[in-house]
Amino acid sequence: MRQNGLDELRRQVDGLNNQILNLINERTSVVQEIGRVKEKQGVNRYDPIREREMLNALVQSNKGPIPNGILEQIFKGIFMSALEIQEDEQRNALLVSRKRKPEDTIVNVNGEEIGNGSPTFVFGPCAVESYEQVLAVAQSIKAKGLTMLRGGAYKPRTSPYDFQGLGLEGLKILKRVSDETGLSIVTEIITPSHLEEALDYIDVIQIGARNMQNFELLKEAGMANKPVLLKRGLAATIDEFIHAAEYIISKGNSQIMLCERGIRTYERATRNTLDISAVPILKQETHLPVFVDVTHSTGRKDLLLPTAKAAIAVGADGVMAEVHPDPAVALSDAAQQMDIKQFDEFYAELQRFMNTHQTI
Repeated sequence: MRQNGLDELRRQVDGLNNQILNLINERTSVVQEIGRVKEKQGVNRYDPIREREMLNALVQSNKGPIPNGILEQIFKGIFMSALEIQEDEQRNALLVSRKRKPEDTIVNVNGEEIGNGSPTFVFGPCAVESYEQVLAVAQSIKAKGLTMLRGGAYKPRTSPYDFQGLGLEGLKILKRVSDETGLSIVTEIITPSHLEEALDYIDVIQIGARNMQNFELLKEAGMANKPVLLKRGLAATIDEFIHAAEYIISKGNSQIMLCERGIRTYERATRNTLDISAVPILKQETHLPVFVDVTHSTGRKDLLLPTAKAAIAVGADGVMAEVHPDPAVALSDAAQQMDIKQFDEFYAELQRFMNTHQTI
């Protein structure tokens, strides 16, 4: 009799478990619908005041035997699970989401297909300083069979007294070198007004770390008929980074490349901390090509090669690094740019690594 009584109680518990499960799922469905209504109204889905009101009402209605503290913990868990499901739903609905578009996006830059399985390389000086300087680097890039040249015409600097770039004159130098070598030009744009000025001179719009959440610039880049290289902000989460890309694609431009360039942490051994795990996460969460900038992430020439190898090994679609004919006299980032000889050695070793590991 005792065993039969225990079995009956267990059947009751099983039945109650199913009732609770069905009610939680039903509640979650209603909360999802509330979230969709709020989204249309432009209202934040999470409302802490409403949550507190619900908890207070439940405590007042509680007749036991569950203590009020445990009751609040249980329902906070239920509330949080519904919110997490809504956030997943929102994330999967993004135009950049892998769930929305399972196949990889291939970005085409004048015939160079980026994201097709073979790493793409973007090299060049931090800042455009002269025609001779840019041409020397471009010729070295061209000799390696590469197709893309980076160089800054506009330079957002920490200090207002540091070199800010040559502006329009720098763009003209880049265009001249491009015409002579056939290389595609990647350069950073820092304001919407500069974007219109630059479109006739460049092939890829770079949006730098400091402008990752310059939303007006992101929207303008989204309306431009040029590929965009978007760098992760100094202290941006991956979720914030993905949403910055969503600003661009929401305006119609799906030719977007993401670039991990290190984030700011308490570590001082390197200029920034390279978040190498961001590469596979971004590849899983989005359908966009992912680059790694080994120069800005490390700030150390002795770490450029091992971090470039790590980037390729973890699945990056491309690597960026800075090259200058004479880094000692560079007007910006002098300590971290490779000279031509170092660049030759760097690229040759990188080629050996890729051939050994059959990545190309």
